[in-house]
Amino acid sequence: MPRFGLNEATTGTADLSTDLRAAQEAGFDILEIRDTKLRAYLEAGGTLYGLRREMRDAGVEPFTLNALEHATHPTGGADLEELLHRCAAFCEWAAALACPYVVAVPSFTDEVADRSKVVETAVDALRAMAEVGKRYGVRIGFEFLGFRDCSVNTLAAAREIVDAVDDPAVGLVIDAFHFYAGGSSWRMLEGLDPKLLVIIHLDDAEDRPRSKLTDANRLLPGDGVIPLRELVSRIEALGYSGPYSIELFRPEYYAWDPVRLARVSKEKMEALFA
Repeated sequence: MPRFGLNEATTGTADLSTDLRAAQEAGFDILEIRDTKLRAYLEAGGTLYGLRREMRDAGVEPFTLNALEHATHPTGGADLEELLHRCAAFCEWAAALACPYVVAVPSFTDEVADRSKVVETAVDALRAMAEVGKRYGVRIGFEFLGFRDCSVNTLAAAREIVDAVDDPAVGLVIDAFHFYAGGSSWRMLEGLDPKLLVIIHLDDAEDRPRSKLTDANRLLPGDGVIPLRELVSRIEALGYSGPYSIELFRPEYYAWDPVRLARVSKEKMEALFA
């Protein structure tokens, strides 16, 4: 079995300490930390040193800090400065927690001043973020979003950008929901260097038109229409040996006990590898 992770988006309003306990009791290896929950933890009096110790004691590794949003199309000047300031804050937290990755997600089309320069601008932004990350010993994981109004919504588009960045400090995150919703194809996986892959999110989706899917339509793995077994098989065939994580934003699941949700999620993920 590969290593499995819990992304904190899955449990909704549960706090970071609750998520850590749920991950530990369900037997997850890693935790993908949400910046909003980390901020709340710190505002309540927690410390980065204390959290690092708690995670070590729980046997759960911090793996990514999520998510640096609207990250690919600053219009320059103050916007770029603000983006890199946010990036530095994320990287500082990640370094203090011994968390190796910060996840960045694309800007949306209404934020793109010149759509003919989507790739060029995204490449410049990711290179700048990578330089910030290097100061802290942190890498950037770039995750495309499969929504129609996202400026980078397929694996092919994300690969073009990361290939152009050409820096080992920048890798790719593949989320099964976004892969499916954005219409990414198996062909887009061909020839992908597994060393570029940071983490794979395993989540399912309701049976409805892909263009109508929202995060609220995510389902536990195996409960929807995404061919997850084939996705896993093709990613493993590339030579990928990194972790897989569960990332759900479904409000219905927020009412579940976090430990129960974590346990069911891990069982569903393990079944894909049986």
